[in-house]
Amino acid sequence: MFETRATLAKRRADVAQMFDGVAQRYDLMNDVMTFGLQRQWRRDTVEAVDPKPGDLILDLAGGTGTSAATFAEKGAEVFPTDLSLGMLRVGRERQPGLQFVAGDALQLPYADNTFDTVTISYGLRNVEDTLAALQEMLRVTKAGGQVVICEMSHPTNKAFEFVYDRWLPRVIPALSRISSNPAAYEYLFESVLTWKHQEELADLMAQAGWQAVGWRNLSQGIIALHRGWKA
Repeated sequence: MFETRATLAKRRADVAQMFDGVAQRYDLMNDVMTFGLQRQWRRDTVEAVDPKPGDLILDLAGGTGTSAATFAEKGAEVFPTDLSLGMLRVGRERQPGLQFVAGDALQLPYADNTFDTVTISYGLRNVEDTLAALQEMLRVTKAGGQVVICEMSHPTNKAFEFVYDRWLPRVIPALSRISSNPAAYEYLFESVLTWKHQEELADLMAQAGWQAVGWRNLSQGIIALHRGWKA
């Protein structure tokens, strides 16, 4: 078994190699780790994006294309884009109708003002420079377009947060034994616990140039859907 993991420095080569190692069972593990809740979170994300026929959508950290396929079903033209070549290979096998693109969130291979929507699910916290990534997403979004970010976050109830912060480091490593790369899931729970709170991410989005920034908490704040608009 090939095991590798990134560190909280989130260097791009380490992150890409780590996701290469989990690509084959990534979708299965998402279901297992969230006890199936990620399916509802995906539906919530689609509702927030509200894709229309003909919309151009960048699905950043698009991985295996699971999220991108839900947008394509609504008639949008979607470009799932990922740093991990292993994830893209699996995506092309499972979603041959999608246009997968190898790309770095800090240097996107797209022209200015290209997309109606940029979306990223569970990927922003793995990027080496969050602010720079948010600025790059803004660059490739059309005027009047939006960004929708679905990301792990922090429970809003303090009692629940106390339990959650102690439950996560125990349950995730136990469940990760069925993964093709258990070491990667050590990084997973570390990255969740050290990730920004809802207000902090909203402030960074505004700093990057996004306007009318807001968020919606899902599952008591375990997940937050952030949205912003390009002037």
